[in-house]
Amino acid sequence: MSSRSYWLVKSEPDAFSWDQQVANGIEPWTGVRNHMAKANLKAMKTGDRAFFYHSNIGKEIVGVVEVAREAYPDPTVQPDDPKGDWVCVDMKALMPLKTPVTLATIKADPTLAEIALVRMSRLSVMPIAPEHWKALCKLGGIKA
Repeated sequence: MSSRSYWLVKSEPDAFSWDQQVANGIEPWTGVRNHMAKANLKAMKTGDRAFFYHSNIGKEIVGVVEVAREAYPDPTVQPDDPKGDWVCVDMKALMPLKTPVTLATIKADPTLAEIALVRMSRLSVMPIAPEHWKALCKLGGIKA
């Protein structure tokens, strides 16, 4: 059994979209300024997989990325930031979902009621349980 962990990372597509992730290949996941999300970034290991979620516009899972580099200091932190211990990870684009999985679809599925996307909707980086990963991959038309 793989020791891989699964995650969901959110980005506003008008700020950084799936298409930009694909075009860039490997991209630092910067700008996280929430302590719980930061702890999740620090927990990520190389090879972990994450759903790429378009927030605000679309509100749907559109692709899968893989952690290519573990947590390191976020270069977008301003020198005068009093809490300057923010981190980022490098993400590599793996594949798009054949069918984007909308937040409405997720909320309508009682087996997905416990995922953080439903329970803590403002969190930008969150763990996904293996059984939820499989279910969401199936909904998106890809192999888990």
